[in-house]
Amino acid sequence: MAGHSKWANIKHRKGAQDKKRAKIFTRLIKEISVAVKEGGPDLESNPRLRLAVQNAKGENMPKDTIERAIKKASGSDGDNYSEVTFEGYLPHGIAAFVEATTDNNNRTVSNVRSIFNKYGGSLGTNGSLEFIFDKKGVFVIEKEQLAGLDLEELEMELIDGGLEEMDKTDEEVITLYTSFDDFGNMNATLENSNITVKSADVQRIPNNTETPDVEKAKQILNVIEKFEDDDDVNRVFHNLELTDEIVEALEND
Repeated sequence: MAGHSKWANIKHRKGAQDKKRAKIFTRLIKEISVAVKEGGPDLESNPRLRLAVQNAKGENMPKDTIERAIKKASGSDGDNYSEVTFEGYLPHGIAAFVEATTDNNNRTVSNVRSIFNKYGGSLGTNGSLEFIFDKKGVFVIEKEQLAGLDLEELEMELIDGGLEEMDKTDEEVITLYTSFDDFGNMNATLENSNITVKSADVQRIPNNTETPDVEKAKQILNVIEKFEDDDDVNRVFHNLELTDEIVEALEND
């Protein structure tokens, strides 16, 4: 799964360069809104909201922005969002799973279908790609948070929390992977250990990948960016294998 986190890190760097922080904040505010509507505005009794706020802080969202989002979602004039997913194939046979949060389902369905069709992809039915993606808990921790700790010992301790893999290859962060069922267990384990995560969420990790050449990969990633540019789309998961050659080409663009 290291290749998956590698792409996430590339996107993080490119995102900073492309000034996409506003899009990140919008996604996080939507998550806060959905969490409040689902379980109320109290952080202590609403674990989903607690996690949403934690992720917002990890992206350096100002405290007053977080508080305003919670207050607005608690009121009668708060936006009513629904979460929707789409499954299909991008050009060159790459599978894609699109997650969106929307206040207008017809608009979102139309936009997502249009991108699939316009760029040589095909929108499938829900459940058609379940065999390609596994839902995993993914926790990103800045290495400075773990300064002074023995990472080997920590890894052994976190196994009790459901740890399946610890990726230590990045210079700045460590990424932990758990099964979907152990997501809450790991989150509680990290909280009890006073370890603050930069982000914690459930992601769809491909269990098999495809390796097109660099030019085809660029075409595929261009379509993924079209999805991500849509205001309703939160994330796009795919099974493109990011080889070192592709990564180098992306970083040099």
